[in-house]
Amino acid sequence: MKITKELRSLSHKEMKVRLGEFKKELLKLSVEVASGGNPSSPGRIGQVKKNIARTLTLIKEKEAGAKK
Repeated sequence: MKITKELRSLSHKEMKVRLGEFKKELLKLSVEVASGGNPSSPGRIGQVKKNIARTLTLIKEKEAGAKK
């Protein structure tokens, strides 16, 4: 819940920047797993995916609110 509150307080541009950061982190974690190594934090991948979904949802909510 903490991340959702934090994301809601951001502007549209800041959310897009944060989304890019999450995607880069997911890519880095995925490469770590694909290379055959054990991830430093196995649960982090799922957490980052959820953060990406949350961010996309909030971006779409703000866009829908701006259109009304």
